[in-house]
Amino acid sequence: MTISADAIHGLDEHAFIPGASTARHYRNALGTFTTGVTVVTARTPDGPIGMTVNSFTSVSLDPPLVLWSPAKSSSRHAAFTAASHFAIHVLSAEQDLLSARFTRGGLGFEKLAWIENMEGVPVIPGTLARFECELSSMHDAGDHTLILGRVLRAAHREGNPLCFSRGVFGRFASLGGR
Repeated sequence: MTISADAIHGLDEHAFIPGASTARHYRNALGTFTTGVTVVTARTPDGPIGMTVNSFTSVSLDPPLVLWSPAKSSSRHAAFTAASHFAIHVLSAEQDLLSARFTRGGLGFEKLAWIENMEGVPVIPGTLARFECELSSMHDAGDHTLILGRVLRAAHREGNPLCFSRGVFGRFASLGGR
């Protein structure tokens, strides 16, 4: 079925070409894609480090690979790209305050209970899922770096995920039997 140009314009959509003058529109369009919320942790010579990210995705089941992508403009970028091991923690709907700890200006590991895994990576207990990884590869991707990790160990529990969409945190709501 073909849709006419008049019908498309009737959908109240905002079409544009991504560029400097449309950067806000581009961010708004990307923000319509709801993601989960994760905290990625690693060990540095100065101690544990963490970062809240929503760029996590599964890449491969065999071998078990996952990906995340820190912004090059982040003050933590160099520490994460230097790490040989890291852990990705998927947050539950009740862990929005945990996500805030690892954003710019957050408390980080201060007064937070955590343990160290066999590779020395800080692991935060009680998250919805966890993927303990060794660095597989890194790739330049514009203003970000793609970091692929080979999953060494994983864990998960029952619960609902913390979601992020259009600049706000929320919860997943099932449509029922559909």
